[in-house]
Amino acid sequence: MPWSVAFMVVMIVLITAIAKTARHRNHHMLDGQPAPHEVTHAQEEIRQLKERVQVLERVITENHNSLDLDREIARLRDR
Repeated sequence: MPWSVAFMVVMIVLITAIAKTARHRNHHMLDGQPAPHEVTHAQEEIRQLKERVQVLERVITENHNSLDLDREIARLRDR
């Protein structure tokens, strides 16, 4: 097989692989927006962070004795 034919076959395979990779990446992006599973994950993380902030606010503003405070901090670490 001449080198030029072998080179053309390799280039076709390489271009096809690059096109598939690009299509796969673009499939996860919709009009420049993150994929739905990324949005869901981010929303869940925000919800968890808001809950933690509420707990911290409650711990700081309430007049707990040191044992209650230790339990609350330990509970936050376990999350």
